[in-house]
Amino acid sequence: MMSKQKRRRSPSEISLILIAGLLGAFFTQSARAGEIRVNEEKILPAVAQSPAFNTQSPIQVTGVRLNKTKAGIEVILQTKEREKLKITNRTEGNSVIAEILNTVLVLPNKSSFQQEQPFAGITAIIVNQVNPNTIRLTVTGEAGVPKVELFDSDEGLIFGLTPVASATPTPEAQTKPEPSAQSDEPIELVVTGEQDSYSVPNATTATRTDTPLRDIPQSIQVVPRQVIEDQQVIRLGEALQNVSGVTLNSSGEGYEQVGVRGFNNTPVLQDGFRQNSFLGIQAFPEPANLERIEVLKGPASILYGQIQPGGVINTVAKKPLSTPFYAAELQIGSRDLFRPRIDFSGPLTADGKLLYRLNALVSNDHGFRNFDTNLHRAFVAPTLTWKISDRTDLTIQLDYLNDKKPADLGRVASGNRVLRTPRDLITGEPGDLNKNTIFNIGYNFEHRFTDNWKLQNAFRFTSRNLFQEFAFGLSSLNEATNIFDRFYGGGDYNFQDYSLQTNIIGKFATGSVKHTLLFGVDLSRTDERYIQPLDLSTPLPLDLFNPVYGLVPRPNFNDLPVIYDSKINTDRLGIYLQDQIALVDNLKLLAGIRYETIKARTQAAAGFFGPASDTTQNDDAFTPRLGLVYQPIPELSLYASYSRSFVPNTATTVSGDALKPEKGEGYEIGAKAELLKGSLFATLAYFDITKQNVATADPNFPFASVATGEQNSRGVEFDLTGKILPGWNVFASYSYIDAKITQDNTTPIGNLLPNTPEHSASLWTTYEIPNGNLRGLGLGVGFNYVGKRQGDIANSFELDSYFLTNAAIFYRRDNWRLAVNLKNIFNTDYEPGAVGRTRIQVGEPFTVIGSISVSF
Repeated sequence: MMSKQKRRRSPSEISLILIAGLLGAFFTQSARAGEIRVNEEKILPAVAQSPAFNTQSPIQVTGVRLNKTKAGIEVILQTKEREKLKITNRTEGNSVIAEILNTVLVLPNKSSFQQEQPFAGITAIIVNQVNPNTIRLTVTGEAGVPKVELFDSDEGLIFGLTPVASATPTPEAQTKPEPSAQSDEPIELVVTGEQDSYSVPNATTATRTDTPLRDIPQSIQVVPRQVIEDQQVIRLGEALQNVSGVTLNSSGEGYEQVGVRGFNNTPVLQDGFRQNSFLGIQAFPEPANLERIEVLKGPASILYGQIQPGGVINTVAKKPLSTPFYAAELQIGSRDLFRPRIDFSGPLTADGKLLYRLNALVSNDHGFRNFDTNLHRAFVAPTLTWKISDRTDLTIQLDYLNDKKPADLGRVASGNRVLRTPRDLITGEPGDLNKNTIFNIGYNFEHRFTDNWKLQNAFRFTSRNLFQEFAFGLSSLNEATNIFDRFYGGGDYNFQDYSLQTNIIGKFATGSVKHTLLFGVDLSRTDERYIQPLDLSTPLPLDLFNPVYGLVPRPNFNDLPVIYDSKINTDRLGIYLQDQIALVDNLKLLAGIRYETIKARTQAAAGFFGPASDTTQNDDAFTPRLGLVYQPIPELSLYASYSRSFVPNTATTVSGDALKPEKGEGYEIGAKAELLKGSLFATLAYFDITKQNVATADPNFPFASVATGEQNSRGVEFDLTGKILPGWNVFASYSYIDAKITQDNTTPIGNLLPNTPEHSASLWTTYEIPNGNLRGLGLGVGFNYVGKRQGDIANSFELDSYFLTNAAIFYRRDNWRLAVNLKNIFNTDYEPGAVGRTRIQVGEPFTVIGSISVSF
């Protein structure tokens, strides 16, 4: 909680600081110094760090806050030992640099703090660890060196900053500033690096640059690490339910699909790299290794290539920290859940130039469906960062996931409804299996030529093997007898992807107009092989109201006849240019365009679906984006945007040629507001998205396709995140979506897009007692509401609406945390989504998860 009690350093304290600074001067030559003013006295001549300051354990700075004042902004370094801090300072250009000696920066899951444009006249504030025993605060002014005052508070050390108003400040204005009037009631602007924060001020997914959310002319929602921990998320889909317009077509034990704004098969990226998706089956990243999840709404092909027009989901992995950090957690819960994990990080060398991070876990539980196979997961992710110089960094990342679970196809439809069989009843066989192995390795390289220009280069190699053995139905349920015919089959899918990205980012001005320019190239090669065996000669009838399993022994997978065997090689090249233009301080323009070309070769062996074939498909497209942000007051952003997307079509014409690519076009207007003195962030958006060139049946040749279909989605979304009061956080959303067919040759016009509710809403709120004997005790409560949805594009059956209630109680004391989460408290029986009439996923019943964790 931000303390409202602060005071200027007294003359005696200033004398002590001066003595400490003078002692350091014996060991090194002073640089030409700027100054920090306290009570209009010059203090703190700049000195290099002295060995004398390293004779005791470093002081920990555990958090960084920014607070608005009437005159400017405050930087609060949170520490319990503020009286022992020793500070030196200097100026460079328009920057004042303060180094706090014998200190370490210990931010939860972060290695540094950075905020761009925090206040008019101040362009950037950075707090980072420059060596194992020194923290550096750098504040850059727009027109000149900011005026600085030093304060104490119960919370730590406060740097009061006032920007210089003059465009060409005189030396006297820089070295002899008048004391700024400080408010005794600071207004909280941003809270970063705190364990209880739901606020994330910046994101990179929308622009590939670190941009404040208020300056992005598109709806983007960020699920921070703290929400993931407070909700005890163990599957990515659970976290995505917090975001408006996001729908899940699966549960944790079945196929994993996600849709945004009515369009399914939304890609899930990791650190900006595409993760593969086979038949819509996503390879979701492990949540334990995520720093945050960013959901960008609307067409986003300009930066990421072939993307469905609903949006894109980018997961941001944890990175190495510059100070030692060790965390361990054990989760236990319903159905014998056992899930231990570790998260270790810190420097590997004394100079702090080589950092590491290691995340690892194992997880096992029985699941709530009547399968023989448990849900088992093993995950490890080591990461190394090499700070080659002050301007050059190299990070090498690796992660390995082994996931084994039942191949669960869920329930089936009967008539226009879901056949509500018992929740544990399966439509396959108890031995059905789904094994998923994923290996990622790559690097991120960044070189900063100057403070304004930098080069980023990154590479990823991904290998995935998905192996499935199951009994599944090829036709719908016999509704007269309730007999469901199935056949033994499976799939062996292998995937390798090589992706390279290079970006040049530069900041410059043309007169009074400021630019952030991004020029990038991405290149990828994907090799896929899919073999699908299936025994169509031996049906496996199952009475869903009197099931008897195992009547026909499961054959050896390798003995099954292969009905489909294909190889797909895809090459992609994208070139993009983007400019973020600040026309004036409160009017910002975002403009960009991408050109992408794709070449895909498909080789299919002769099989059930036809003779052998070898086809090559070439597609290319230009995808522009244009957006405008107007800020009538600093706390309010009004925006409008236009963007396009494209996705290659896999269907063919009567002559065997590939159809033209699907094209998406989206319009969006909205408002973003900082409420309650900046601690609460709200987004209200209206969108209208159209997808054209959708494959539909050729009216003259029923077994061929033409690209004349069209789908439209329009609606309103509202998201609210942040802090209501000290200790009281909230994450809430609501969406209204009207998504339907607007042109088609076979599907009736006006049919609703599947798995898309007209109304949906979510709420998650926690309160942690900040003071007193019960300090650290917290409660959480939330709900998820999803309205009625159509189960398929034909609208042949409907999924019921559902309302889930969740709660949590936790206690945090020092570095320990205990928590118990209750999910689906009222044991609601529901279906998250469907993939046709025979693959309707079953929602998880009432679940309890308890955890104990420690970090130090």
